[in-house]
Amino acid sequence: MTVRVLGIDPGLTRCGVGIVDAASNRSATLVHVSVLRTSPDMPLERRLLTIGRGIEELLDEHQPQFVAIERVFAQNNVSTVMGTAQISGVALMLAAQRGLSVTLHTPSEVKAAITGYGSADKKQVGTMVTRILGLTEMPKPADAADALALAICHAWRAGVAGGSLLSRTTTTGATDVPGGLTPAQKAWRAAERGAGVSGVPRSLKR
Repeated sequence: MTVRVLGIDPGLTRCGVGIVDAASNRSATLVHVSVLRTSPDMPLERRLLTIGRGIEELLDEHQPQFVAIERVFAQNNVSTVMGTAQISGVALMLAAQRGLSVTLHTPSEVKAAITGYGSADKKQVGTMVTRILGLTEMPKPADAADALALAICHAWRAGVAGGSLLSRTTTTGATDVPGGLTPAQKAWRAAERGAGVSGVPRSLKR
């Protein structure tokens, strides 16, 4: 069974969008990745319209079955939070118009699903996304990699590609995934233990 998931890393200036096809064996294939951009000088309504149209075009062209959006958290920068929430609202509405299921995932959920660690940094997430999708280079900027990570996370955690893959966090901060880690996650943990550091293991760098 293969499912298509659209991941959205919401933002007014940069909105990452990534689409993957995920199979029941937890392999994933890149379908599309890009970053929708608007200028801070544009009126708010025009920025929302521009990004909304970009998301709409992707929904209609690629026909994803599920949509995953990063859950908004409060930050010190109120304007940034508001913009992120507004884009999330636009994406939710567009998905609902097409009868699509939408799930909000926290950053720690995504990190845990992709790397096996809920406190992984962006470089670690990007490295694992690259390996999982078999890409020759890491998607850039980080918004693009984050969107793909959201899509993969949803397919794995929700079990939409077959089977239940909900994870739990241990007292040590690591994450156990029933049914076992993916080959990429196993390689990450083995390399990280060998390196003895929290950064990206040298053996996983390209």
